[in-house]
Order: sequence, then C-alpha cells, then structure tokens
Amino acid sequence: MTHSYRLHFFHLIWSTKQRNPQITSDVQSRLFSYMGAITKNHSGKLLEIGGMPNHVHLLVELSNLDEFSSFIRNIKASSSLWIHKNFANLANFAWQEGYGSFSVSYSALDQVQQYIQNQPQHHKMMSFEDEYRKLLQLHNIKYDDRFVLG
Repeated sequence: MTHSYRLHFFHLIWSTKQRNPQITSDVQSRLFSYMGAITKNHSGKLLEIGGMPNHVHLLVELSNLDEFSSFIRNIKASSSLWIHKNFANLANFAWQEGYGSFSVSYSALDQVQQYIQNQPQHHKMMSFEDEYRKLLQLHNIKYDDRFVLG
C-alpha cells in the first residue's frame, strides 16, 4: 500500500550453544561486521552490536516484518557457517536453539545502545542467564525455565 509507513526496532539476543565462551576478541569484530552485512542484505540496519564471549546483543532497524523469522534464521545460520569456515578451531561452534526479541521504542534507542555497549561492565554483576531471564520478565514474556536457554 502506497500510503503505509513502518519502521521497527528490535533488541535481539542469543547465546552460543550451552553458553560456551567461543566469541573471542579475534572472532568478535569480524563476526559483528559479518552480522551487520547480513542485516543490510535483509534491508535492515544494524544500529548496535555487542556482547560477551558467550552471547550477542543486536539492535536492528527493520521495515519489512514479513521476513522477520527468516532474517533471524539467516543471521544465525549464516554466521555459524561463516565461523566454521574462518576459524578452524571453532568447528563445534553453534548458537543456542532460540533467541530473544524485544521491540524498542524510538525514544529508547539511545538507552538500548548504551546497554549493549556496556556489556562487559554489566556482566561483572550479572550472568547472561540472569540477564536473559530478567529481560523476559521485564517484557512480561512467559517462559518455561527448563527450555528458556535452548
């Protein structure tokens, strides 16, 4: 429809399988650039990316929600294959089965960007597992603790 306009912002989070600390500093910057390119290929914009050796946070801008699930599937699958291809020592690398997706208001973008940028300081006080559960609770997302961390 020519008179329809939409723009959506998402804070996306997922961990490595079993929270294995495999995203080392030599992997991180190249991986993050690659994930930015995948986002761009889906007509999105990567506004911020960060994380720790066992998980990633992305703040993305997307206008086409029709392909949201395929975007998530593609960014996880492609980045996993890319790691296997470029880092022989990470042949067993995998992402967790699921992910967290939280909508972000335009007025809260700066706050979420700072949150992502401050991951190292944040995780001196809180584990990824506790952080993830807290975000689910803050967004009133019901979950089964047996399966929450895939």
